Amino acid sequence: MQDEKQDMNSKNTKAETKPADYVFALDIGTRSIIGIVGVPQGDMLRIAAVEAVDHPKRAMIDGQIEDIEQVSKVALLVKERLEKRLGYQLKRVCVAAAGRALKTQKADCELTLTQSQVIDEELVSRLEAGAIEAAERQFSPESNDSKHVFYLVGYSVVQYSLDDYPISNLLDHRGQRIGVEVIATFLPREVVDSLYTTMHKIGLDVASLTLEPIAAMNAAIPQNLRLLNLSLVDIGAGTSDIAVSKDGGVVGYTMATVAGDEITEAIMKKYLVDFAGAENIKLKIGEEDDISFKDILGFEHTVTPQDIKREIEPVMRSLCSEIAERIVQVNGASPSAVFLVGGGSKLPGMCACVAECLNLEDNRVAIGGNNFMMNVASTDTDITGPEYATPLGIAISAALNLINDSFSITLNGDRAKLFRSGKLTVLDVLLMNGYSYNQLISRSGQSMVIELNGENKIVYGGHPTAARILLNGSESNISAVIKAGDNLLFEPSIAGADAQPTLKDVMPFEEPFTVTFNHTDFLIAARATVNGKPAPLDQRLYAHDTVKTERISTLGDFIHTYGMSESKPIWVNGQAADSDYKLAAGDILSYAAEKQAAEEPPVPTEPSVPVEPAFVSSDSAPEPVVVPPQDTVFIHLTLNHAPLQLTPLPDKTPYRLIDMLNLVDIDFSKPQGNIILHVNGQDAAYLQALADGDRVDIYWEDA
Repeated sequence: MQDEKQDMNSKNTKAETKPADYVFALDIGTRSIIGIVGVPQGDMLRIAAVEAVDHPKRAMIDGQIEDIEQVSKVALLVKERLEKRLGYQLKRVCVAAAGRALKTQKADCELTLTQSQVIDEELVSRLEAGAIEAAERQFSPESNDSKHVFYLVGYSVVQYSLDDYPISNLLDHRGQRIGVEVIATFLPREVVDSLYTTMHKIGLDVASLTLEPIAAMNAAIPQNLRLLNLSLVDIGAGTSDIAVSKDGGVVGYTMATVAGDEITEAIMKKYLVDFAGAENIKLKIGEEDDISFKDILGFEHTVTPQDIKREIEPVMRSLCSEIAERIVQVNGASPSAVFLVGGGSKLPGMCACVAECLNLEDNRVAIGGNNFMMNVASTDTDITGPEYATPLGIAISAALNLINDSFSITLNGDRAKLFRSGKLTVLDVLLMNGYSYNQLISRSGQSMVIELNGENKIVYGGHPTAARILLNGSESNISAVIKAGDNLLFEPSIAGADAQPTLKDVMPFEEPFTVTFNHTDFLIAARATVNGKPAPLDQRLYAHDTVKTERISTLGDFIHTYGMSESKPIWVNGQAADSDYKLAAGDILSYAAEKQAAEEPPVPTEPSVPVEPAFVSSDSAPEPVVVPPQDTVFIHLTLNHAPLQLTPLPDKTPYRLIDMLNLVDIDFSKPQGNIILHVNGQDAAYLQALADGDRVDIYWEDA
């Protein structure tokens, strides 16, 4: 292998004039890094130079960069050798991400429309975006951490539905319920970031980024063959990347975590050789001559290729079995044919083993390579070997506009990551660059349901801020088609605030007001309980709380609430009023016998604080300050076991129990149980008159 690379590197040494549209493809593999530089010529690619350098140590694990510094050194060496041969500097590069980290998931989504309507592209895009989000959520269902970002690589629609009936295309149909099932493939952010970091360390800008199985597919299975149900398997050192085509496109990607290294490690264990020695033995299995080697203990060995084949057959069968299982998983059945590429595909017997595991005829599984040259204009280097599928596929993809470095768009001021070609919408680009469905689709805050007076009441969440999409300076939408050179600005939507109502927010009555009775202000409001307990108006409500409210709106409500005598008529504003009279702000109430007093201005007193029912929220009121005239006869009470001295009221009426509420150290806005009102040890009403020497107790009784 090393001799082949040296021979390859000795060619194409003539310096060239730097073309404006050169393509530099770099395949960062587990075992080596291969670079190809070519120039597009119509529908073909003319290869200008090829370089390959092995990793001196295992800096790649299963196709994924583990040691960025070490991989950067090898990539830089490939770049410098190519530049020396070409005579010009390479500034941009096309790369591919390994299939090891691919995450593929099926998911569905359904949208219920407010009414039957014609379905347009915008609705279909919203539907598909919802299914893609559902697929991504299955990877980390409980994580909202921004570090867990997945880039959408591609997706295919399995089935649409319209009002629960399957349909192949939703556009322009009319319905009320639409659904879709998709297969979506993602790459974690870490995989993409490591590739970009490695390239930036050696002074290269990433012109395009695709997947290794897609790149290999572009080299091994031309577009005109993709009407057939075919599978391509790129068997590398660490992983086997798989792509499936049918009906004219690539419909799925997956990977197997086994590959050529499993064979190498089996040889190491059997013959006690190091990794490099085992690799050398593996490369000679296809030869006819006996294989000689020295083990780690220094003993010489000579074995036949047939001996080694027998030893590795169980491992190879396990490898082929897993590859076949993955193909069937993503395709739903065995495909019509399979192409094997990658260095691991050259192992003798691999094609026949894969065919057996898929129940295919032997001639339905072949090593790819014959089709490679269909898109290559000329080259002095033999690149028909299966190990060149990925690097050549990356170069062909870029050169032939399959993923073109000239097809670049700007997203929020930076070059967008594009993982595939063909028709791309705003939705595709945003999902490819790590934006989530929630950032694309406006959502109101979460609503909640409470029980209000025996009926369910929905408390709606806040209104969202809609996402803003500007395409080349004009308002656009997620279904708009993107063209090369477009400038896309995107401001994510902001979800509305979740519902966080207080008791006051759901009260079905107007704001509280006051009326005056016996020169005392009374608050006319609603009384309410939450889950059976009295509650202040500012109490926070939660889902499924039970709220009961009652309005103090009439004179009868007032008499009942404050425990007044129903046998003694109460007048309003000096006029007789019945119990159905609806109270209004500023009303003056009095007993009928006190009509004259009600009509006369009251004797000036210190401003009173409105009296409230115990179940209504209120702010703490200051204690009234009254300066008694000289020679006043005081009224003596005991309030909560403490002596209390009061001056008589100016109108000579008695103090009532409700007057004591402002004189106790109790916060009625924070109920702690049932309020206890006692006069001389007996239950009492709010308006019970107090006499000199009475003992008053007001306190919370734990519920």
